[in-house]
Amino acid sequence: MKSFIKLASLLFLLPILTFAAEVEVLHFWTSAGESRALVEIKKAVQSKGHQWMDFAVDGGGGENARAVLTQRVATGSAPIAAQMKGTEIRSWAERGMLANLDKLALAENWDTILPPSIGSQMKYNGHYVAVPVNVHRLNWLWVNLEVLKASGVQEVPTTLDDFFLALDKIKKAGYIALAHGSQPWQDTVLFESVVLSVGGPEFYRRAFVDLNESVLTSATMQRAFALFRKLRNYTDSRSPGRDWNLTTALVIRGKAGMQIMGDWAKGEFIAANMQAGKQYACVPSPGTQGSFSYTVDAFAMFKVKKADQLKAQEAFAKSLLETKVQQKFNQIKGSIPVRVDISADGFDTCAQASMRDFSDAGKNGRQLPSVATHMAMPLDKLTNVYEVVSEFWNDGQLSPLKASQLLAEAVK
Repeated sequence: MKSFIKLASLLFLLPILTFAAEVEVLHFWTSAGESRALVEIKKAVQSKGHQWMDFAVDGGGGENARAVLTQRVATGSAPIAAQMKGTEIRSWAERGMLANLDKLALAENWDTILPPSIGSQMKYNGHYVAVPVNVHRLNWLWVNLEVLKASGVQEVPTTLDDFFLALDKIKKAGYIALAHGSQPWQDTVLFESVVLSVGGPEFYRRAFVDLNESVLTSATMQRAFALFRKLRNYTDSRSPGRDWNLTTALVIRGKAGMQIMGDWAKGEFIAANMQAGKQYACVPSPGTQGSFSYTVDAFAMFKVKKADQLKAQEAFAKSLLETKVQQKFNQIKGSIPVRVDISADGFDTCAQASMRDFSDAGKNGRQLPSVATHMAMPLDKLTNVYEVVSEFWNDGQLSPLKASQLLAEAVK
C-alpha cells in the first residue's frame, strides 16, 4: 500500500517535474530598491514550479547588459527573457529573434489592460513580442526637505527661475545643490527635462520624436542648452561617472539638496525608510507640470524550442502582469503599474500623483517618450545624442548654437 501511495505521489508530480525549468532573465536591476522589487517577480515565477536563474549585469543605464546580451545571442545562448526599453524591442524583433506572444496576450486580455501607447510598443508587425511591467516617470525632482529648510528655501521650486534661486541658496549653505551623476544617459535625463521645461510638450515631441531639424537647431533649443550648462555649476567634483543610485544616496543622506531623476530613485528612498512629504518631496521637475516623460521596463521574450523552456517563459510573461505582482513590485520599485485597472490604494503619495498625472497626460496628449531611456528614438541615433549632450556638458567652449547643430546631425 505504501509503495502504491509513493508511486501515485510521483505520478502526481510528474507534470510539474516535466515542465519545470530554469527561467534565466537578463536584467540590470542591481540597486537596493531594484533588487527588492525583483524579488516579487521571482516569487511569482517560483510559485508556478519554475526555478529562477538570475542574470544581473551592473550598470544603471543598461549599456553593459546590452553588450552582454548581444554576445550571448551571437553565441547561440540567448536567455529566455531580457530587460529592455522601447526601441530596443523593435531592433531585436527585426532580426527575427523574439517569440510570438499573441496566444498568451489574447488569453490575458493585454489589449484591454495595457495603455494603447504602451501596448503598441510591445508589438512588432502587430504581434506581441515583449511584456511591460511598469511605467516610470523621468521628469521628477527629488528634494531633501531638511536640506531645503537648513538652506533657507521656503518652498519646493516649481519653475526654472525658482529652481535656480533655490540652487543658489543650497550651494551657499554648503551643500551639494544638485546631485548629478555625469554619465551620458544621466546627462540626457537632465537635459530632456530642461528641454521640456523650456520648450513645452509639443516642442519636445517635434524635437525628439519627429526629429525636426529646424526645431533641433532653434533658438529655444539653444536656450535649453545654455540653461543645461548653467546647472553644472551646482554639481560636485565627484559627479563624473557616478552611478545614479550613489547620486540619489547623496540626497538621502542630506549631503545634497535636489536631484532630477526618474522615479526609480524613489525605490532608494523607500529602502532607506524615508517617507514622502516628511523627509523628502517628489514633484514634477520645474516647469514640466502637466507633462509626463515616461519610460517602460519591459522584457523581450527570445525564441526557445524545448517544451519546458516554453512553459517557463510563459509563466514568467504571465507573472509580470499579474495584479499582485503589479501592486507589490511597483510599490517597491518606485514606478506605477502598467495595467490600467490597478487601484491607487496602497501606493504612496508620489505614486498616486504619478498615476493621476499619467492618466491626465494621456487625455491631453502629453505622454512623452523619454529620450534618455530609448523610448523616443532608435539606439543608434540615441548613442549620437548621448555624445553631443555629454560633450556639451563637459566642454565649456562648445557653444549652444554649435551644440544644437550637432544635435540635428546626430539624429539624421
